[in-house]
Amino acid sequence: MFRTPLSLRGLSLIACSVLASLALSSAHAELTIEITGAGANRIPVAIADFGGDLGSARAITTVVRSDLERSGLFQLIDPAGAALTENTAPAFADWKNRGADALAAGSVSPVNGRQEARVRLYDINRQTSLGGAAFTTSTAMLRAAGHRIADFIYEKLTGESGVFATRIAYVVKNGPARYELHIADADGQNAQAALISREPIISASWSPDGSRLAYVSFENKKPVIYVHSLASGKRTVIANFKGSNSAPAWSPDGQKLAVTLSKDGGSQIFTINADGSGVQRLTTNSGINTEPFFAPDGQSLYFTSDRGGSPQIYRTGVNGGDVQRVTFEGSYNVSPRISPDGKTMAFISRRDGGFRLAVMDLASRQVQVLTDSHKDESPSFAPNGRMILIATELGGRGVLSAVSVDGRIKQRLSIPAGDVREPAWGPYLR
Repeated sequence: MFRTPLSLRGLSLIACSVLASLALSSAHAELTIEITGAGANRIPVAIADFGGDLGSARAITTVVRSDLERSGLFQLIDPAGAALTENTAPAFADWKNRGADALAAGSVSPVNGRQEARVRLYDINRQTSLGGAAFTTSTAMLRAAGHRIADFIYEKLTGESGVFATRIAYVVKNGPARYELHIADADGQNAQAALISREPIISASWSPDGSRLAYVSFENKKPVIYVHSLASGKRTVIANFKGSNSAPAWSPDGQKLAVTLSKDGGSQIFTINADGSGVQRLTTNSGINTEPFFAPDGQSLYFTSDRGGSPQIYRTGVNGGDVQRVTFEGSYNVSPRISPDGKTMAFISRRDGGFRLAVMDLASRQVQVLTDSHKDESPSFAPNGRMILIATELGGRGVLSAVSVDGRIKQRLSIPAGDVREPAWGPYLR
């Protein structure tokens, strides 16, 4: 069995009893984010106080500023209380003197019983508008509109899609016998519990459209794979075969999952339809084969195996066939995750006695270790491929960290009480 220190991932069998809550409910605590590193050459941007209803405008402005600041890519310029709407002509010279390269201004106003948030972004040096956007939402969902505005600004200034409006899943362990599968905004706020159990929940995996989660629950005295609809709270047993059922990973089209089953003896990789039908075995090696992950093109699978004598990462076709070894540096490399563009592989590598996050350029096979921690696990790419979410340990307690693919930007996400682990970064919302 391959198991990094915080994880029960793999083939462990644990006796368990059930306390499951399938409908989303409010979580007891939300993640707090600490920025522990920032990128070089940050873009100086000012976010003016939005106009309109004071309470709503303040809520939007706070979210936008917080999102951009924690990304590590922007230097926020103090607007000194300046309140501007999207229709206000900015004094470009004044903002340039304050050090801003870009300025965002907007407003929030009621429209037909809902709230409409508008924003316009300006290039201060060129004294021109970079475009505007409007988002209609309810008062209760103003934070979501703020994330959308932050994504708009991020994309205009960096040229790539933002991920502030995405969600993350993770497991919180409170005490000896309470596990909660949480769904939260990417900033750790608005956390809700999708499942509460007295037994471990591991290996959460988002469907490509973000509507479902696959995961492993030990509530039936063995590891069983479920697919859980977040909208309805209903779930379906996908794999409950003899032995262990573990490590689900969605295919890019959402039609299948790759899973690890021991129903035929040993630990082997299979694919299975999202309704539990059509089981197909892909590996036949006598060693342990686990932690499958689809390449973005859907044509190949990466997985962990000890077939060479130590845990390493391999690749095979989605219908089986030839197997190629991918990792060669070091004696322990596990948990492959492929970036959305298919160019980079994140994985956990044992280095200097610790389990650390590493990335490999799949074209050159060059490897870079991104962390100096000792108990990293469960890497998960953001949908734009810029950041990687992992579980690690700090002060004997599980926390989450987000690290940029170049290692320069680091964030730490934690809950005041309880271990946090098993993270999964969700896709773009459609």
